[in-house]
Parts: sequence; structure tokens; C-alpha cells
Amino acid sequence: MDIKIIDLFSGCGGMALGFKKAGFDIITGIENSKAAYETYIKNMYYKFNKVNTHIYGDIKKINITDINKYIENFKIGVIGGPPCQAYSLAGKGKLKSLGSERVNTKDERGTLYKEFLRIAYGIDAEFILIENVPEATNYGGQNIAEIISEDLNKHNYEVRWTILNAANFGVPQIRERLFILAFKKSSNKTVEFPAPTHFCPLDEYKAYYEKRIKSFYECKYFLGNKKKSTQSKWITVKDAFSDLPRLMQNNKYRRIPNDVFMKYSTGIENEYQKNMRYWYNSTTEVISGNAFRNNTKEKFIFEKMKQGDNYLEAKKIATKEFEKVKKIYKLEEKSEEFLEFHNRIIPKYSDEKFVNKWKKLREDWPSHTVTAHLGKDTYSHIHPWEPRGISVREAARLQSFPDNFDFASNMGESYKMIGNAVPPLLSYNIAMKIKEILEIE
Repeated sequence: MDIKIIDLFSGCGGMALGFKKAGFDIITGIENSKAAYETYIKNMYYKFNKVNTHIYGDIKKINITDINKYIENFKIGVIGGPPCQAYSLAGKGKLKSLGSERVNTKDERGTLYKEFLRIAYGIDAEFILIENVPEATNYGGQNIAEIISEDLNKHNYEVRWTILNAANFGVPQIRERLFILAFKKSSNKTVEFPAPTHFCPLDEYKAYYEKRIKSFYECKYFLGNKKKSTQSKWITVKDAFSDLPRLMQNNKYRRIPNDVFMKYSTGIENEYQKNMRYWYNSTTEVISGNAFRNNTKEKFIFEKMKQGDNYLEAKKIATKEFEKVKKIYKLEEKSEEFLEFHNRIIPKYSDEKFVNKWKKLREDWPSHTVTAHLGKDTYSHIHPWEPRGISVREAARLQSFPDNFDFASNMGESYKMIGNAVPPLLSYNIAMKIKEILEIE
């Protein structure tokens, strides 16, 4: 069975990249972010000398006829991740801060999955794959995964949903995401999700939603994960970063444009690095996406933070430094000079709200979840060896974007796209399971 892929809410192409590596052909899709759209077509079309057939625009204004012209007589699989801001904790907090009329349950993005389904039904998709944040299981008391699954069932699809942790599939990041997978009932296919390829080396550790997994078994369409049958341990931050360029010289910041190429610092040191360099079956000796933020003011804090430290430890470091300055300059309490140094040295963020919004990565452990907030600042992902936030390429490595994937945008937009994406390596594992189910060679 030859199936072509349509990629809705495509972002910069994380999910599509995994499907392409698995052998699927992406024939079109829809994206309404200009930066993500341009990055997508550069990497999914132009890189392979293909004519651009991707659609830039608002999915609500796209008709089935706009897509049908690319379908011909192909059987179609529809993949994509409708916006998560209305469901995610970060998104809820942002909306709540804007006033009662902007609460998450009033955000139209919370129902954009209906547009996804409209198009999938309209083109009579053979299979459907939807990705979102696990918080979609409680959207104002509603389980969106169950609602979507019930709708798919009524439209004659065999459907199940689950939560997968990217770290269990060779991605150096603990990232739990919800996936809904459906096949036409007429195909007589049973829905399955891929078995983990990697395992957590600490038996006592459980990710956030892994701790809650038992409660989901009460849901009609939930499907639990297969048991680990692998000898490969989770990929760590060190595994992901050790061969990348050293970006600070003499411990000083320098401006590195996003499109400038730099040499790797070492040869390939592990299988993950080999995979990232040879994703396209060829590699180079240089790499782009090395832009990072100049955090000169916080550099002394970053230097003294230990791996794994959060904002509370960072503030303690800053406070000790300020106490030294007070003694040296004999600052009088609340004087103009006192306040000037205080504001310059001690971060002004809330001890309660910002505990984990500053975090120094541990080299011996996968990263915590990479989010779109990196587009605003990189305090949440401080480099484990150099006193700075991670670079665009380092964020891409944590998401398993291959090294030859080019980000056609500025630094902030690149971080945002990476944080919003499905890790390509996780997508690849799901795509390979779908191929197995559909008996595609």
C-alpha cells in the first residue's frame, strides 16, 4: 500500500522529517507561521529539489479543493499537531495573566483540532496521527483526547491514544506528549504504538505523566505503553553536546550569526551524534545554528551554578555576591548606590514562580522539556559547561533535529520553532510502527 502524507499545523517540520526518514512522501501541508513555513519548505522541498506544494495560511480558510489538487489517486495519511497553547501549563498561565476574557477555555486554539478533523475526513484519510501536550487530557474538565477519539470512532476509525516520552525513543530530552492514532475500520488494522528503544537507568524515576498513567486506564480509548525490551540507556545531554563547537573563547561571549558555519569540536563520539550527522546519509565537517544569547549580566551566576541547579540556587549565588559588594563599597542600606548594585546583581524574578524557569542542564541526564519559551530567553536551559544559555543548534540536538537541518529565521524564531516541534526521532519511531501496521515495505 503506497500512502502519501499531508502535514497539518506542520510547524517547521519535526513530525514530517521523521515520516520522510521512514520512507513516506510528504505531498503537501498547511502552516500559518511565516518563519516555520519558510524553514519547512527549505528543508522538506528545496533540499530535495522538489517543487514547493506546501500551503501558507490559516487552516480555517483552507478548503478541501485547495488540497485535493495535490492528492490525485493517492491514499493519504494525515499527520500534525494542532496548537497546544490553550492546553499547556505555560499557555494557560500566559492567557490567565491577560484577563478573565483570555482564559484558556475561551481560546479558539483549543478547538482547532476540529479543523484538522474537517480536512482529514474531507480527504478520506487512511490513517490519522495527532500530537499534543498531555495537559489536553484536562481542558476545563474535558479530556480532548477522548473527545477526538469518540469523533473518530463515529466516523468509522479504529482509534487509540497514549502518552509517549521522547527519552524512551533515543531523544536526549524528557518530553511527554500525547498521540492519537486512527486507522479506517474497513482496513481491519489494530492500533499500536511503538515499543521503547531506550530505558531510564534509574528504576525509581518516573516522569510526570508516567506517575499518573493508571488513571488513564479508566479512559475508553487509552492504550498503555509496551514494556521496555531494550538494552540502550537514555541519551544524555553530554551524548548530545560533546562534539558541538565550543562557542565561548577565553570564557567571553561573542556574537555568532545563526547562519554562520563552524567546525565540530571533536569527531563523532557516540551513536546519537552519528545519527544526527548522517541523518541524510551524508555529512559535512561544519555546522550552522550556533547563535546564542549574550547573558553578560548573569554570566557570573551561570559560572557558579552547579549542574542541576535552579533559580533558587542562582539567586543565592547572586545574593552572596551582593553581600561581598556591600562590604567592599560600604553601601548604605537603601541608598541610591545600594539599589543600583542590587538591581544589577540580583535577578528580580519571583522565588515561587521562577523556581524551574532557570535550570542548568545536567550532562549525565537527558534535558528537561524544550519549550517555545526559549524564543524569549534561555534561562531554562543553561549550558552545563559554558556560562550561557544553549545555542539554537544545541536546542535542535536536544529535539533530535539533524545537523543539516537549516533554520531559515532569526535566533528567537528558531528557538520557538524548535520548542514547538515534535522530535523527529520520536516521529520516525511512530512512522515505522505505522508502516508495520499497514504492511508497507
